[in-house]
Amino acid sequence: MDSSRSAHEITPLVRAAAIAVLALSGGVAAFATIAPEVPAPPSTAARVEPLALRAGATVLAASGTFTREEHFQRGEPLAALLERLAVPEADARKLVRLPALRLLRPGHTVMSEAGADGELLRLSYVAARDTLTVVERAGDAFRTQQAAAPLRTETVMRNGVIRVSLYAAADAAGIPDAIAVQIADIFAGDVDFHRELRPGDRFAVIYEQHFHAGRPLRAGRVLAAEFVNQGKTYRAVHYTTAQGGSGYYAPDGGNLRKAFLRSPLEYSRISSGFGMRRHPFQRTWRAHAGIDFAAPTGTRVRAAGDGVVEFAGLKPGYGNVVILRHRGQYATVYAHLSRFVPGVRRGAQVAQGDFIGHVGQTGWATGPHLHYEFRVGGHSRNPYAIAMPAGLPVPAGELAAYRGQADPLMAQLGLLADGAIALLE
Repeated sequence: MDSSRSAHEITPLVRAAAIAVLALSGGVAAFATIAPEVPAPPSTAARVEPLALRAGATVLAASGTFTREEHFQRGEPLAALLERLAVPEADARKLVRLPALRLLRPGHTVMSEAGADGELLRLSYVAARDTLTVVERAGDAFRTQQAAAPLRTETVMRNGVIRVSLYAAADAAGIPDAIAVQIADIFAGDVDFHRELRPGDRFAVIYEQHFHAGRPLRAGRVLAAEFVNQGKTYRAVHYTTAQGGSGYYAPDGGNLRKAFLRSPLEYSRISSGFGMRRHPFQRTWRAHAGIDFAAPTGTRVRAAGDGVVEFAGLKPGYGNVVILRHRGQYATVYAHLSRFVPGVRRGAQVAQGDFIGHVGQTGWATGPHLHYEFRVGGHSRNPYAIAMPAGLPVPAGELAAYRGQADPLMAQLGLLADGAIALLE
């Protein structure tokens, strides 16, 4: 290389090389080098173009059988799905009685295969826990086989900008809801997604996408993420320690998981804050010892931290209430529940994020909501006004291994946030 070449000429080459390496790492990104345009002689050959098939179209397979795909729709009877799959009526009457087909849920994709004469040969779909279910003709009857579905996993990179909410921004960026929920959980200790989001906040995420038979099946785990809230940047990398514990850590190895979640609900709005307020029943000004989260009846309530159930039952004013005792002098209270999650009883151990009950309107409540209290040494404190203790960092002896995993992901997040990656749908 000519040593007289200036630094500003070398930098683009280095950046291009980094992007090229990133493109080969398995992410859903594409890069191209544009060569000088060379005029080509006119061609008289016929041009063949691919023709996109609509969803549910019938395809003639190489073996002479016909395959068809349909999505099971919410509220749809099984018989209606079988009719859309062109299953003969006599076969449909047998299939609706099969226990295996009762495991179908809205959104599942069902594939049928029929012979040239229209006779149904088999149905297949992937159900919960990645179980491949195949219903195959055996004479005049049908037999069912189940096995683990063979999956292919790809790494996907996406970014988005907050306009209204995290979930709306994720939808606009083509990010699955399951990934948006994970992003909210990862940064829940630092960002209050109910009160602190601002238009213009942005995020980038690298996550797993699982495929079956060439089709997207479900989103997997977030591998790394970045969230910029009101100008402050937070970054997280998933890491599994040598002892088998896993979690999300900052680039320096600090644990992003706080000892307590800021909010025990995945999404809601605060209808009454901590402090003095006019009591809705007594009509006098009194101290409100907790925070009220308005949410529809039945919304799941999470344990804010690891702990033991100290009380689960009915209390005056609180209605159905769960009280958790945590390490040290901490306790949390979850009131006005419609019901408890099975197994939540005095002495039961719960982990942070476990569901312990459902939002309701029991006790003194004018509408469905969760009354949440955070107690320190028996006194109620505002969970949004105190610093939450953090979890344990990456062990010192594993920092080198952690950085070896985290640094490439951080580089990819940096390129993604800078807009240097052309993402393909």
